[in-house]
Amino acid sequence: MKRPLLFYFLTLLVFGSGIWALLTYGPANTAAAANRPPPPAVPFDTWLAGALHQPLILLLLQIVVIIGFTRLIGNAFRPFGQPRVVVEIAAGIVLGPSVLGWVWPEAGAFLFPSASLPALGTLSQIGLILFMFAVGMHLEPGGGRQRATTAILISHGTMLLAFLLGVASAWWLYPTFAGEAIGFVPFALFMGIALSVTAFPVLARILKERQLTHTPVGSLALTCAASDDMTAWCLLALVMAIAKSGPLTGAAATVLLTMIYIVVMLWVVRPLLARLLERHANRGDERTVMSVVLLMVLLSAMTTEIIGIHALFGAFFAGVVMPKDVALRTRASERVEYVSELVLLPLFFALTGLRTQIGLLDQGHLWMVCIGIIALAVTGKLLGGAIITRIASGMPWRESWLMGALLNTRGLMELVVLNIGYEMGILSPQIFTMLVLMALLTTVMTCLLYTSDAADE
Repeated sequence: MKRPLLFYFLTLLVFGSGIWALLTYGPANTAAAANRPPPPAVPFDTWLAGALHQPLILLLLQIVVIIGFTRLIGNAFRPFGQPRVVVEIAAGIVLGPSVLGWVWPEAGAFLFPSASLPALGTLSQIGLILFMFAVGMHLEPGGGRQRATTAILISHGTMLLAFLLGVASAWWLYPTFAGEAIGFVPFALFMGIALSVTAFPVLARILKERQLTHTPVGSLALTCAASDDMTAWCLLALVMAIAKSGPLTGAAATVLLTMIYIVVMLWVVRPLLARLLERHANRGDERTVMSVVLLMVLLSAMTTEIIGIHALFGAFFAGVVMPKDVALRTRASERVEYVSELVLLPLFFALTGLRTQIGLLDQGHLWMVCIGIIALAVTGKLLGGAIITRIASGMPWRESWLMGALLNTRGLMELVVLNIGYEMGILSPQIFTMLVLMALLTTVMTCLLYTSDAADE
């Protein structure tokens, strides 16, 4: 044992000395070294600040701060029974200008300079794509078909009522809170979407964490929320086409391409994908299976992004058309969810928090407007959902109120819609902040109402 160690140190000494001698007495050092001025000394704090603002290092630092802070807040709020999505939204708001930028503006500007947000946004979109794919795989197509008629009646009835209230609110909000150079029609339609959305992925997470996915009310609520999301994507595509191009011709083309995409996915891609995955699964080639699944998700997301209905719908629908093999769905979802939920998804909430400026609501009448928007949102989905569920399904009032509470969930889907509207200039920063607060509070209400009702059983 001693001989190999002695040989190792002798090797380091001999060859290290040779390398040092060659570098020290090389031809470039003998003549010019005496006339070359020494490099200027760089203070440590200047060097550190410069290093941390290199794009990759800054992005890694942002990820560390976001994930670490989210976990810290999550552990602190665990006794209150709120799901992770609520904690992640709240953590994002705290890291944004509403809290960190107000209490310690230098730290906010250092950690999240505006030039770094595009990279953070791109990474968060990848996390959303993976998460929506996993959510699509959790959808139970068989249960949805059995309740299709009831689910569509409840979903569209509730959505139409909330949409009507959103469009009506635009008459009041448009003169003050619409984005610059945005017409009344796209703003009104967008407000209708914002108030009528039910967040299927957030609802799925809430029910999954509470092991309520397969209960009658939970299963029906998931089916209604899935129908809401698909309808909302189509309406959002219509609004985006109108806002971008003005006439309805572009919107009609988007809707037509969307229908073609759905037909191709259901009747062409799904059977081909099932045969391909089954062939490789029988051979035990799991790497090829996962490669095909990942390529399928990315191609589907890219297709819907090109069509104009956002990449997230394509990722979600790729999960829906996955083969019914339970083992395959379980393996694929496990591999995708860990990365998306633990690392990438919190980045999206942090980015939304960076855009949320509660300080803009600095007058009493602005808070009254915010409260009015929340009241309209709750009226349309919670109250409307309960009444329409009672009429359409004949459920007892207790289950009908639970359906209304679940359909009042917004969270992730709402934030996706709001960020699209903000980026397109449809929403001003003030109305964006109000709608983010509405999404957070309605999601919290869902958890509180459903938890208290479950405790009474």
